[in-house]
Amino acid sequence: MDYPGYFLTMWEIVEFCRARGILCQGRGSAANSAVCYCLGITAIDPVRMGLLFERFISKERAEPPDIDLDIQHDRREEVIQHVYEKYGRDRAAMAANVIRYRSRSAVRDVGKALGLAETSLDRLAKFLSSYEDIHPETLKPLGLDPAAPMHGHLLRLASEIIDFPRHLSIHPGGFLLGRESVHDIVPIENAAMPGRTVIQWDKEDLEDLGLFKVDLLGLGSLTQLDCCLRLLKERRGIELAVSTIPPADPETFEMICRADTVGVFQIESRAQMAMLPRLRPQSFYDLVIEVSIVRPGPSTGGMVHPYLRRRSGKEPVEYPHPSLIPVLEKTLGVPLFQEQVMRLAVVAADYTPGEADQLRRDMAAWHRTGRMERHRERLISRMRQKGIAPEFAERVFQQIKGFGEYGFPESHAASFALIAYATAWLKCHYPAEFTCALLNAQPMGFYTPATVVQDAKRHGVVVRPVDVHNSAWDCILEMCSESAGGYAVRMGLRYVKGLAEGDWKQIEAARSALPFRSLSDFARRTGLDEGVLGVLAEAGAFDGFGLERRMALWEVRHLVRMRNEPLPLQVRGAGPTFPPLNSFEEVGWDYRSASHSPRRHPLEPLRSELRAQGLPDACTVSSMQNGAQVRYAGVIICRQRPGTAGGVVFMTLEDETGFVNVVLWERVFEEYAVLARTAKFLGVTGTLQVEQGVVHIVAEKLWRPQIDARVITAPSRDFH
Repeated sequence: MDYPGYFLTMWEIVEFCRARGILCQGRGSAANSAVCYCLGITAIDPVRMGLLFERFISKERAEPPDIDLDIQHDRREEVIQHVYEKYGRDRAAMAANVIRYRSRSAVRDVGKALGLAETSLDRLAKFLSSYEDIHPETLKPLGLDPAAPMHGHLLRLASEIIDFPRHLSIHPGGFLLGRESVHDIVPIENAAMPGRTVIQWDKEDLEDLGLFKVDLLGLGSLTQLDCCLRLLKERRGIELAVSTIPPADPETFEMICRADTVGVFQIESRAQMAMLPRLRPQSFYDLVIEVSIVRPGPSTGGMVHPYLRRRSGKEPVEYPHPSLIPVLEKTLGVPLFQEQVMRLAVVAADYTPGEADQLRRDMAAWHRTGRMERHRERLISRMRQKGIAPEFAERVFQQIKGFGEYGFPESHAASFALIAYATAWLKCHYPAEFTCALLNAQPMGFYTPATVVQDAKRHGVVVRPVDVHNSAWDCILEMCSESAGGYAVRMGLRYVKGLAEGDWKQIEAARSALPFRSLSDFARRTGLDEGVLGVLAEAGAFDGFGLERRMALWEVRHLVRMRNEPLPLQVRGAGPTFPPLNSFEEVGWDYRSASHSPRRHPLEPLRSELRAQGLPDACTVSSMQNGAQVRYAGVIICRQRPGTAGGVVFMTLEDETGFVNVVLWERVFEEYAVLARTAKFLGVTGTLQVEQGVVHIVAEKLWRPQIDARVITAPSRDFH
C-alpha cells in the first residue's frame, strides 16, 4: 500500500486552492481518513465522528483509495489548468463520460433519421421523462398513431437503442495522472475546450484497471458560500469561514425544522422539506442523518419509518444483541450508513475490516451478481456462535441485504452536512447576502432564480429590478432600511436574455466615464445595437429615465435610426402615446425578458379572480385540517417521478404566498398525463394530508384554471 504520493498530490491541489482563495473540500470515503483530515483535505474529524477507515482503504481491497475534492464551480477551471501545468498534458488527462441514449435523445435521433417533422419530435421528447420506457400509449395524447408504420418504426427503433452509447463527453471530475506519458497507457484526444486532454475511456474503466485517478468536482454551493462570505466581509466587515460559522445555532435549527430551506445545500428538495418537520434536526449529527435518510431507497429498505418512530418515542429502541449497541446506538438501532453495516459484520461475524468492505461492495452489486448469498452462511453461523438467536441473525442478514439498495457513507453525509449547516446559518442570519450569492452562483440547486427571488421577498428582502443606472453584471447589494438586514438585492444584467457580458462591458465603460443623462445619451455612448437596446427596454432597465417600457421600445428604434444619420436633425412634434402596462402585463414582460420578476409573482395580480372562484392561496392551504377537500391552482416549479416510488409523481406548486406539494398516484397521473407533464399553471382537486407539519394534496383531478389571461412563468425544474 504505497500511497504517500497520492495523499501528497491531493494535498498539493488543496494548497493551490487555498493559496488562491478557491473554496474546496474533500468528501466521500476520504472523510474516513485521519491522514486526509490532518492534511486539510477533508474537514470532518474521523476520530471524533467515529468513522471507519476501512471504508476508505483496506489491504484486502488492494486498489488505490478514492478522494473526491469539491471545488467552487466558477473557479474549477483554474484548478484543472493548474494540474495540466503542474504535471504536463503528457502526464495528465481527464476521463471521458459515455453519454448513452435515453428516451428523449433516442426519439429525437431516430425520428430525425426517419424524416419525421421536428415539431412533432420536439413535442414528443418534451412529453417523455428521460428514464421511462417508450410505450404506444405515449403517442396517442400527442396526436400520433402508434399503428401507423412510420410511428411504429419510431417506437421500435427508439426502444432498441436505449442505453446504447451516443457520444463521449468529459467526466465531471475524473483526472488520470501518470508517471509516464498518458498516451502510452490509454487512448487520448484533444477536448473541444482548448487546453484539455481527454481519455477515450470512462471513469469506471480506469478504476477497473487500477490506474491513478483524482476527482476534481465543481460544486455550486461552494461558489455560493464563497460569494456570501465575501459579501459579509465587504459590506459588514464580518470575516468568517465555513469552519468559524457559529455551531449549534438554535435559530438556524428552528428554521430547518420549519423546512424553510429554499437554497440550502442538500436539504432544499421537496422530499427533504417533507422529512425535516418529522425528523426535526437539533444538532449537526441530526443533519448528517437527514442528508442520508432521504435517498432513492430508504423506504424500500424499511429503515425510515422505524427510525422516525423510535426518534419520536413511539417505538422502543431495540438491538439484535448487546454487542451491536455500540454499532447502532447513534442511529437508534436502525442501520443507516455503510460504515455501520461494515462494523456490524466485524462485531457480529468476526469479519476483518477489509472483508467487511468487500461485503459492502457485494451489497451494492447483489442484484446484478448474487454475491450476497456467499456471505449468508458465514454471517448467520458466526452470529449464532456469538450467542445471537437464529431469528435475530436472519433479521440482521435481511437488513444488510436490504441496505444494499441504498447504503450511504456516513463520511459522505458528514461532509455534505457541514455545507448544509453553513448555508442554512447564512440564510437564517443574513438573508440578503444569502440571496445575492445564490443568484450569482446560478445555475445550481433545486429551484429557478424566479423561485429564489420570491422566497427572498417572503423573508422581507427587497429585490430591485435591473436598471442601467445601478445594476452590475452580477447581482449586488444596496443599502435599504426597508429590507431584512438593511440591504436590498439589485438584480444583475446577466439575467436579461439576449444581453452578453461584452455588452455589459460597453455599458460599464460608458457609465464609469459619466452617468447617463437620458436614453439618447445611453444609446449614443454605449454604441449597443438595436437588438440589445430592445431587450433592455423590454426588461424595464430604462425605467430610471422615466420611460414606460412600450415608449422606451419606440424610442430605441427611433434613436438607432437617427444614430446612423450623417447629420441627425431634431424633429419636434407630438410622439405616439402608449397605454401603460398593467400589473399582469408587467410581470409577463419581466418573465419573457428575464425569466423572473422582482416586482411580483405571476399569480399576485390574479389573486382576486382566483379567490372569486374559491381557490385559496398556499398559505391558506397550509392552515387547513387533515382530510379537507381542497381545490387549488398554482404554478408548477418542480416535477419528480422517483424510480423507487412505484409510479407515484410528486409536484411542487407555487403562488405568491408559498408552496403546495401535490402527490399523484400512478392512476391519476396516467388519466391526466398531458396536463401533468406539460402544464405550467395547474389546477388540482384532492384531499389534504397533514401530518407533523407536512402538508400534501393527494390529487384526484387535474384541470386548467379558467383565467382570462395567459400566465407566463419560468420553466419548471423536472427531475425524472
